[in-house]
Amino acid sequence: FFHGFYAEETLVENLASMSTSERIKAIQKMPETMQKKREIRNKVLKEITKKSRLRSTQLCSCAQCLQGVAVSFRRFGNSLSEYFHVLQLQYKTLKVIGAEFGTSVLSYFIFLKWLLTFNIFSFLINFSFITIPQFLAAEPNNLSFTGLELLTGTGYFQQTVLYYGFYTNATISKIKNGPSYNMQLAYIFTVGLYFVICFLILLFSMAKSFCRNFINPQTYPGNASKLLCTWDFNITNEKAVKLKQKNLSTQIKEDFTEVNREVLNFSVTERVVCIAIHFGSWVASLGTALAACAGVYFLSTNNLKLFVKGHRNDLESQAAMLVLPVVTSLLNAFIPFFYSWLGRLERFQSPGQHIYVTIARNIILKISIVGILCYYWLNIVAASESQCWETLVGQDIYRLIVVDFMFCLLGSFFGEFLRRIIGTTVCVSLGLPEFDIGRNVLDLIYSQTLTWISILFSPLIPGIQIISFSIVFYVKKVSLMMNCQPPRKVWRTAQMTTSFMFLLFFPSFLGVLSVIGVTVWRLKPSEECGPFRGLSSMYAAVSEWIEILENYTASKWVVWVYQNLITSELFFFILSTFTLMVAYLYWQIIEGRKSTIKHLQKQIIN
Repeated sequence: FFHGFYAEETLVENLASMSTSERIKAIQKMPETMQKKREIRNKVLKEITKKSRLRSTQLCSCAQCLQGVAVSFRRFGNSLSEYFHVLQLQYKTLKVIGAEFGTSVLSYFIFLKWLLTFNIFSFLINFSFITIPQFLAAEPNNLSFTGLELLTGTGYFQQTVLYYGFYTNATISKIKNGPSYNMQLAYIFTVGLYFVICFLILLFSMAKSFCRNFINPQTYPGNASKLLCTWDFNITNEKAVKLKQKNLSTQIKEDFTEVNREVLNFSVTERVVCIAIHFGSWVASLGTALAACAGVYFLSTNNLKLFVKGHRNDLESQAAMLVLPVVTSLLNAFIPFFYSWLGRLERFQSPGQHIYVTIARNIILKISIVGILCYYWLNIVAASESQCWETLVGQDIYRLIVVDFMFCLLGSFFGEFLRRIIGTTVCVSLGLPEFDIGRNVLDLIYSQTLTWISILFSPLIPGIQIISFSIVFYVKKVSLMMNCQPPRKVWRTAQMTTSFMFLLFFPSFLGVLSVIGVTVWRLKPSEECGPFRGLSSMYAAVSEWIEILENYTASKWVVWVYQNLITSELFFFILSTFTLMVAYLYWQIIEGRKSTIKHLQKQIIN
């Protein structure tokens, strides 16, 4: 015991004397468990802190202050690392889902976790550069809070930083003759840079997933390597061992199912019948989507009449505001069940075909509904007699998101919990339900699309989505474990995450960019609210800023960049051509690597 204690003390002292990079590499190379490595790291940090305190007594007061700041930052970093370790509990949840239900269901939860992280990033950007400065210039809110605002988004919330109309158009300066903060430029540049960053993140995520699953899948483990080379010998816990075994077993089953998939041969009559069923199903699905869009448009025009008459706080008026989001959520909730029934009627050869067709029908439905709503907001609400049409749009989106979240929870209860009760007690032949991947994924894409549109009209909506996605993650996980059974047909879905990313990029994100572009460049802002009041368009704030910069010699380069690059069609044409050339060269490099790997594999086999 004493020998081991002395050896550990010596180890800690040696590690404390190393540089940071050497210490990290030394701890990583230790043949110990992760928990033991964390304990050693924490002891080393404590030893460094102790030595720092002894050394600080010999320093001057200024040096002591700097040393204290460094120690505080080190402690903060240590606490932050422990916090992120707690967040890794989600990783264990994903491993359990992958082992029990396979990669098809796992892909939904990975996508949901990615969207949650994405909205945290969105919230931090908007809150830091738009909301915090507005707090400095905000006036007190004299409206009373009744609780109905949580559903309707009106009343007390109307005079808060939640909506566009509350933000000032003044230049904020709390110190006389000190630095100032232009809210117009901050608002438009924050939103613009946010969408540029989102564009790059989505492109990178799609390219990475596409390369991994489509272009170069040979670089990832196959069946033999999964069976012989992927076991982690650091796993000692019995539950973790069983979970790892089950996970590997499920992955190998999926790979074998993909290899041994049979191609069914149909007669001419059977093919004609199948084509007729597919054609009828598509006609029914498109007709249903068209009828849903017509209903949403009719309700939206009546919804505007309610706003134009004036905001009343009585219960009847508050309930009337919820008619449009409730009906829209009902259509988005029940029509996908009809699409799933059509898919079972068509009897596809593989579960993958069924899911992809269901996703295609759902994306047509949901994007069409969002398109009708955007037309209503940009062409009818923006031209209405309302004092602040941007806030009306933000309130509409707030209600749609909140009601959609409630229907998502109700869908887990009625669609999965009650279905399990019926399948195990009333009609045993039905059995347990399977997790509907297509419907649940399109619910996430629909909700994220509304969030992106709301960035301009309600900058803090991503914060609401963080709460809703966090709750949805754990509700869906509990519902999956308690109510659902694994897919009856095991199949490999390596490309499904790539498909989700692509659907999120097109038509969702690119459609949102067109909506934001029309709003910023074409529509006239409200005269009495918001940071762009009194301007001909939101983009006019940038043009006026450039005209001011022309009077300053030090800012001539900004004017040159704006006039010769930002507003130049030729520059964007050259940039697009260069991007396509780089993409083509990258494709050729990947294809070369792919052929080289195939050649090496043939040589090894021979």
